[in-house]
Amino acid sequence: MDTQLVYKHYATLYFVFVFDSSENELAMLDLIQVFVETLDKCFRNVCELDIVFNFSKMHMVLNEIIFGGQVLETSSSEVMKAVEEITKLEKASNAISLVPKSVSSWQS
Repeated sequence: MDTQLVYKHYATLYFVFVFDSSENELAMLDLIQVFVETLDKCFRNVCELDIVFNFSKMHMVLNEIIFGGQVLETSSSEVMKAVEEITKLEKASNAISLVPKSVSSWQS
């Protein structure tokens, strides 16, 4: 399989996408732009520390854009809606206590 590589440089970050020859290079550059715009919205001006310390959130954004090698979404605002919904559900599931209140009050 013939593979190609495109990259885009933003401030101190380099974003690299590797894809097969059936994909359009300009479309991949545009996809990098969507990815970076979404990360900027997510982290308020993304930097390398955001990516290092929030790798799972960055990966969540990428999974909302590309999954299984297929482009799912190209709208930054739609991706952000999905990420915010997933984050809200994660927070709600973390807030659920597995210990009944009667037992937790007994322990303190």
